[in-house]
Amino acid sequence: MTRTSERPLDQPLPELHGNGLCLRHWDAESDADVETWLRGTTDPDFRRWNTPLTAVTTLDEARESLRTRAAQVAQGSSAFFRITDEDSGTTLGHIGINEIDPVLRVARVGYWVLPEARGRGTATRALTLVTSWVFAERSLHRVELGHALGHDISCRVAERSGFRHEGTLRDAMFEAGRHDAFRDVHLHARLATDPDPGAGPRR
Repeated sequence: MTRTSERPLDQPLPELHGNGLCLRHWDAESDADVETWLRGTTDPDFRRWNTPLTAVTTLDEARESLRTRAAQVAQGSSAFFRITDEDSGTTLGHIGINEIDPVLRVARVGYWVLPEARGRGTATRALTLVTSWVFAERSLHRVELGHALGHDISCRVAERSGFRHEGTLRDAMFEAGRHDAFRDVHLHARLATDPDPGAGPRR
């Protein structure tokens, strides 16, 4: 068996199955994926809690955004997944492991869920699934999760997924819709040695 510490970070992303979900890769050449990416990143609730460095407002910008992420996956610095329902294949949202540092074995995780998929534990199930995978298959030791202060739903998702609250980071995130003002961030993290709150992924 290949040891996880020997697994290259730039190997192709597998599909992850578990918790009633299938995590698939985004396809920048798929019109359906591009349209869903645009809808998710322009949703008012997403914009309330997230301020991307580069705004995505058109289909062309959404496609370029997905192409940029595909390049990051190829470089091994990120792993992005389209959250889908295991049975129907319906897209429910997005989850990504970002800023992977293979030396410190640390990364950050972010996610969003489409309006029609909220209230069903989608984010919690996806977060548990992808974290178990990244510990087992990509040899990470620590995964961090930061959300804007006041985003109570994201706070509950983190805690239910085994991400302990570690403190508050002052002015660590842009204010909604602005790049000239900041807001505080709740920092959560989970270690590979922490208890696993759910079943791991199967391929």
